Amino acid sequence: MALTIVAVLVVLALVAHSIWTARNAGPRRADGELPSHPRVEPGLEGAAAAPEASEPVAEPDHPGEVLPELRVPPVGGRRLARIDPLIDAIVPLTLESPVSGDMVLAHLPPSRRAGTKPFHIEGLNVETGDWEAPAAGRRYNELQAGVQLANRSGALNEIEYSEFVQKVQAFAEAVGAMPDFPDMLEVAARARELDNFASPHDAQLSMVLRANSAAWSVGFIQQSAARQGFVPGSLPGRLVLPSPDAGAPPVLVLGFDPQAALADDPAAAALRDITLSLDVPQTPEAAEPFTAWQEVARALATSMDGTLVDDRGWPITLQHFTGIANDLKTLYAQLAERDLTAGSAAARRLFS
Repeated sequence: MALTIVAVLVVLALVAHSIWTARNAGPRRADGELPSHPRVEPGLEGAAAAPEASEPVAEPDHPGEVLPELRVPPVGGRRLARIDPLIDAIVPLTLESPVSGDMVLAHLPPSRRAGTKPFHIEGLNVETGDWEAPAAGRRYNELQAGVQLANRSGALNEIEYSEFVQKVQAFAEAVGAMPDFPDMLEVAARARELDNFASPHDAQLSMVLRANSAAWSVGFIQQSAARQGFVPGSLPGRLVLPSPDAGAPPVLVLGFDPQAALADDPAAAALRDITLSLDVPQTPEAAEPFTAWQEVARALATSMDGTLVDDRGWPITLQHFTGIANDLKTLYAQLAERDLTAGSAAARRLFS
């Protein structure tokens, strides 16, 4: 009997140990229920209010390769409708007599995009004297079109400009306007000059948070990020820290494997890496996004038992942050000198 009791206790101990081992081997899970947030990207609502709201807006991508230094982000971004001579080639559209906003809306091109470059059409309101996006019930005595000279896909080229001219020409004929197109070679030269400035000033900061021991479940990542103010983004595997300004792009983006977020059982997915990114030209310097990037990273590293590393897997030290801070001061100053202050409408459009 004694041997039987000992044998039963040993078996129970082995079963308990197996359960404990299996539990520890699995990903860390969220404690309790996750906060409920709609999957809406903060900052996209402002773009959706633009005349081009019916067009699909490309979502900024965040690559897996991460460097704790200034680097050029990939193609993509948001479009904010407002013709600006700093970044647009403008075409005046002369009218013989005022036209209604309803007429303008009826003849707008179905797609206000020439290749990879967005373009906008505005009207000079007869009553207010302000340029605005065409709206029903208004009257306009002048119109203008503007195509963006550069964005993260590069400079406006001759083929894109020709497509823009064709679409605006058709629109002008429909509303009875006379367009005055600038010379193609001059526009292309301006586009290249702007792109040459933008490319070395287009900075995105990213770092990786890597699990020290147990992997993380999707729910655990979401819960930990929610404690720092993150909400679900518009894409799976994307969490964003909203800007305090309504309609502005998010301050920070936290990304992880979207396949894990789309899994049948996200709680069973084991993740060991997440990426924390800051799109520098999209956020004003006064909002101190670089400070938020550091503080959030350290807080997540503590709460999630992780280590901040670069793309080579080397820990990121205080010296890394100090060096980046010095580079950012120069970058912010150079953008301001060009009237493309970080976080301004023009900067957000150019670096998109």
